[in-house]
Parts: sequence; C-alpha cells; structure tokens
Amino acid sequence: MSTKLSSESSESGVLETPDEHGAFPRLDDEQIDQLARYGTRRPVREGEVLYSEGDRGHDFFVIVSGLVHVLENGQVVRVHGPRRFLGELGLLEGQPSFASAVVAEPGEVVQLTTDELRSLVHDDPVLGDVILRAYLMRRAVLIGRGGGLQIIGSCFSPDTKRLLEFAARNRIPHRLVDTDKDDHAEELLRRFGVATDETPVVVVPGGQTLRNPSNRKLAQTLGLHSSTPPSDVTDLLVVGAGPGGLAAVVYGAADGLGVVAVDSVAAGGQAGTTSRIENYLGFPAGISGPELAERAVLQAEKFGVPVNVSVEAVSFSPRDGHYVVGFDDSSEVRTRSLVIATGARYRKLSLPRLADFESTSVYYAATIHEARECQANPVAIVGGGNSGGQAAVFLADRVPGVHLVVRDADLNKNMSRYLVDRVLRHPRIEVLLHHEVVELLGDNQVEGVVVEDNQNHHRRTLQVRALFVFIGATPCTAWLSRLVALDEDGFVLTGEHVANGDTWWHKGRRPFPLETNRPGVFAIGDVRSGSIKRVGSAVGEGAMVVRLVHEHLSFGATT
Repeated sequence: MSTKLSSESSESGVLETPDEHGAFPRLDDEQIDQLARYGTRRPVREGEVLYSEGDRGHDFFVIVSGLVHVLENGQVVRVHGPRRFLGELGLLEGQPSFASAVVAEPGEVVQLTTDELRSLVHDDPVLGDVILRAYLMRRAVLIGRGGGLQIIGSCFSPDTKRLLEFAARNRIPHRLVDTDKDDHAEELLRRFGVATDETPVVVVPGGQTLRNPSNRKLAQTLGLHSSTPPSDVTDLLVVGAGPGGLAAVVYGAADGLGVVAVDSVAAGGQAGTTSRIENYLGFPAGISGPELAERAVLQAEKFGVPVNVSVEAVSFSPRDGHYVVGFDDSSEVRTRSLVIATGARYRKLSLPRLADFESTSVYYAATIHEARECQANPVAIVGGGNSGGQAAVFLADRVPGVHLVVRDADLNKNMSRYLVDRVLRHPRIEVLLHHEVVELLGDNQVEGVVVEDNQNHHRRTLQVRALFVFIGATPCTAWLSRLVALDEDGFVLTGEHVANGDTWWHKGRRPFPLETNRPGVFAIGDVRSGSIKRVGSAVGEGAMVVRLVHEHLSFGATT
C-alpha cells in the first residue's frame, strides 16, 4: 500500500502525514500510560483492520509503535505512527466512521472501548481536553475537504438542497455529486444500482445507500435520532437546542438532573447558521456558530445527554401532576419541568416567485457550505442586523462581491459597532441603505435581483447569483396549544408578566423570572418575550433556568 501524501518523520523514523492545525497531536509516555489504565495494551499485526468505514462505536486506539494507514473509499488519506491516536468526533457522538484504519507496519496499540474513553474524558479533564480538541479539529478538516457522505443529486432539486442543508446544519461531513455537472455522477449511480429518477441518493460510509431519505431517516442512520423516549418521568425536558437550550442541557446534566434534549433540525439554532461570532466572551479570535454548537453537544454527551435531532414538538398538556410533550414521530415525554427553547423560524421576503428559487439559490444561512454553492459568483444579502453583517464579511472573503441591502437609513441601528466598521471597510462589500429587494430574476436559479430605493423609488438590477436573507424570525410556539401565555407577536410571556394568572394561587409563590404561566414551564432565548437576541444572553438564560428548575422541584413539581 502506498501514498503520495506529503509526510514528516516521526520519532521512529517512519513517514507520516503532517499535523494539521493541531488535529493530530502526539501523546507523551505519561499520557499513554494513563490511557492504558483505562484500556488494554496489545500487539497488532500488518494488515489488521482496526475499524472500517461505517462502523459505529468502534474502539479508540493509540499507536505505541508501528504504522497505521487511514483510508477513505479505499484510498490512503493519512499515515500515522507512534504516539498518535485514531478516530474522529463521530466516535464520541455515536456516528458511523467516515474512514477505515489498517495496520501498515506491526507494532503495539492501547485500545479503549467507547465507554472506557468516555470515562477517561470525564475523569481526566486535561487528557480529555487534548482528545476533544483534536477531534473537533479533525471534524473541521474532514468537512473542509468534503469527506464523509456523498449526496448524489441535481443542484436544482429541492430534496437535494434539503439534504445538503441538513448535513451542513448538523456538521456532518459531506459532498455533493451534482448529476447536472459531475461527469462521474452517472457512473456512481450505476455502481449503486440507482436510477436518475430515484435521486437524490445519500451514500453513507460503509456503502449503505439511502434513496431520497427524509431528514429523520438520515438522522437515524447517522445516530442523531433515537426514537425511544424514556419510559419514566424525567426531571427536565429541553425542547430546542440553540445556545440557550444547550446551556440548559449541560448545566442540568452537570447538576445531576435527568435531562432529555430534542431539536427539530439541528443543535445550534440560528447561531448554528452563523459563519463567525466575534463578540462572544472568551473567544477573542471569534468562533463559528456550528463549532460553538458542536462543542456544546460534546459537553452534553460528556454528561450523558445526547441531543435528539429531527424530532419536532407538536403538542403540550398537563397530565397527572406532570407535563407531557408529544412529538411528530408519535412519541411522548413526561417531565416534571420543561424548558421551551424553540427559538424562531426565519422570516421570508414577500416576493413573487420566491419559492421557485428557494431550492437553488435563496439561503437563510451563511456557512462554508453555502459559500461553496455560490461558486465564486457575486451575491446579495438582505438584512441590517448582526446576522446580515456577519454573513457579508464572511462571504466577501470568498466571492467576488457582496451587495448588502438594508431597509433602514442607518447601519448602526441594528448592527454592532465593531461589525459596522468591518462591513464598511471591506473592499468587496457594497452597502445599499434604504433599499429593498422587489424582484428576483431568472428561471429556476437567481440570475439577478431588482432593488428599489425606498426614498426616491429608483430601481437598479444587481447581477448576482444568490440571495441571502436575514430579516428576523417568528417564534416557534404553535405546539404549546394555547396553554402557555403568549404576547401579541406569539413570544412566550414569563415572570412578572404572568404573575397574576389563576394558576399561581395554589402554588404559594410568585413565578420565577423565566417561568411561564404554567408552574415548572420555563422559556429562554429568542422564543421568550422581551429577551435580548444575543448568543451570550441565551447561554446565560440557559444556565440560570437550571437553578430555577431546582427551585421549582423543591416546591414539588405539580402542574
């Protein structure tokens, strides 16, 4: 077996793939000995398969001596020698492996089961942090080079776009094989025995082929969705896994509460669609929304709580002194307390033919995946808040030009000052104040947008190939069945705004600050009326609400 990858010499003199951004650190003797206390040292022989593509929950390996090849689709992509460890983020999250590992030169390894690895990560924060940091970086590297899933389909297909968005939002490595543009697409379809009219097709590592799967089916295949709810009453159910919901999950689980966490789309909420958050405390260089969400999910997993994805709440009711939330997969969860963290859904522009373009070239997120789809074409962005500004700066570094269309006359009205400065200084961003998009041009792909000055009504056509929309959102509260008090815009009322409700007379206390008109039901983040629409404040509310849950439970969890 051979490889043409660039390489570096290890301590043993073997040639290895160089480390990328700290993704493949070397462990010292003390760290290897610590790992061995949790697992087993054993010899390995040449040609031994340590794990294969598609394996779920395979063991964790540290190379003590010898050489290991990592392969994707039968091709060597990495070569690792002594003191390096194998695996990727999916190992801790229960996802199928995106690669195989085969011993190229005999030697010795330290081997841990996933349960032993989780115990080590929990018990040894220093060594655990080394592994977690490396796994996070490996996931970023894998995403960056388009490894992982193959999604075969037309870029003009709404279902293809749906699957691409689902994979991107859930930080699943993937690449599109476009049946309209890729010369190898037809050959791949023949290999998997799939007709063109059965596309899009998702090829999962290990060879499993899913013909136009639903989001839930793909989530189940990837280990993101469990259809088995707890049989007993749980202490805390968190519906929605944005920054606030994830904070509630982590703090609740760390405090020893029984926690169940669900989200209809992906962990991260609206923050998960943000290319870079630069004003979040503790990250002076900024952090992307997806990475922040991924770190939080890892923390939740560390405390034994997976985030159940592709499960949408559809009903809410009190029952036998507890609350019951029903989901669209016909499952129910009974809980002593509930945190509503469902956030809001993107508002859409009121434009003729908008739906014709949403499957191909209208976007409500700006990450590396959307940037790739723009294929180095100019774009237009609608929105004068932080989301629009962050998207403009991010995309301007990847496309020839960005037109930022803002309805108001002052960019400072809704955008942070640091971001205003960056937008105005960027040479490839044109800001169009007091302008609105009034028409989309093209057949099934955006070929231009018409904007109008809302002061003098002058119109102009922007030659762009994609439109990004960041104009706010509407709260996701329909599932609450009118049993939870809402304000006139549909956001959840809490604290003093519900203190005079009849449900409080028998409790002997006033509602807590984040508590709704239903005792033990709390709302945090964007879905809460009057909340500050910032990642930092949502995380703060998520931490705070756990303390309030404890207070509620100490009074006796009666609805």
